[in-house]
Amino acid sequence: MSSELDDLAAFLLEAKRRTYAGLDDDASVTAPLLNGSKQLEHQASPYAYRDIYFGIGFFVGQETVSKDGKVVWSMCYSGGVDPDIGDRDTLLVIYNFLRRALLAGRIDMPYRGPASFEVDDMSYRNSVDGTLARFHGVEEISQRGETLYELRYSGGLLL
Repeated sequence: MSSELDDLAAFLLEAKRRTYAGLDDDASVTAPLLNGSKQLEHQASPYAYRDIYFGIGFFVGQETVSKDGKVVWSMCYSGGVDPDIGDRDTLLVIYNFLRRALLAGRIDMPYRGPASFEVDDMSYRNSVDGTLARFHGVEEISQRGETLYELRYSGGLLL
């Protein structure tokens, strides 16, 4: 990875830890650009991160990273919990576990969480193909072998 991609990966990991993964929706800006969306932001010059998404049980979103005011990287994602899960408490348990997995993300995989993460009877798996420049992947959360959550994502550098 080049020095520039290393810097981008480090910033991306920091931004994710300082927004949804670390603060949940408490990191939301008060006036999002799009009505009905959640918008999370983090800045550390020369970079700025923005994550805009819609939904809860099922959600779609886009993350962007700008450098010196120009968007240089983006990732789109969609997914959520199994449609049969309607209980709010179960939803909260799954998303709390997801944030713990995302906090365990690594510099060599800054897209989402690590390749695997387990606590008690819950497990997180993340499979990605490609590099920060161009990639796609799938993450899943399961409990005792039953898939509770799945998300698909893709993105890369914008040239």
